[in-house]
Amino acid sequence: MTRIRVHSFAVSTDGYGAGPHQAEDAPLGEGAEALHTWVFDTAYGRSMIGAEGGSTGVDDAWLRRGDDGIGATLMGRNMFGPVRGPWPDLSWQGWWGDEPPYHHDVVVLTHHERPDLPMAGGTTFHFVDVDVEAGLARAVQYADGADVRIGGGVSVVREALQRRLVDQLHVAVVEARLGDGERLWDDLEGWPEGYALVDREVGEGAVHLLFERA
Repeated sequence: MTRIRVHSFAVSTDGYGAGPHQAEDAPLGEGAEALHTWVFDTAYGRSMIGAEGGSTGVDDAWLRRGDDGIGATLMGRNMFGPVRGPWPDLSWQGWWGDEPPYHHDVVVLTHHERPDLPMAGGTTFHFVDVDVEAGLARAVQYADGADVRIGGGVSVVREALQRRLVDQLHVAVVEARLGDGERLWDDLEGWPEGYALVDREVGEGAVHLLFERA
């Protein structure tokens, strides 16, 4: 049975999953690059950008775990890129270059649809004007029995948690304070209602918390 999963979702110690003022040179918002330092310190994270080396400890194991069994991804438009409003043209093709790291179908939630975007390596982006639940239903079809991962951003993950659509949530808490941006736990009154903390492990660069829907 297909599960809906969130993995390696990094938040600061003050609860922010993104900083303010996203731009092409600040994909996660100002100051938020610190949230993903732990990722690119690992061997798996470095392999994603064509680099060698990196650690093979706790953080690396959690990062690898997040890709196991995933057949499709759902993301919000802001995770795909910084362009707002109607697409001025089709030149923006994501942050990831010619070969994105997904290698499967990716559903992008947007109020401004555009044609499907097939990329090298098997990734195809589908731009749909639907809500989170309908977007997940589309992603489940693409996953063909495998699990669906919600990649982000913060508002998409938060809404999915509010609706209790997520089966498993992995949060990586990083020792950094942003002070502004988008907080994961806003409107959730603390930990998400209906979810239980089932695992906790301290890694080299993050504390890993795993929640499952009760």
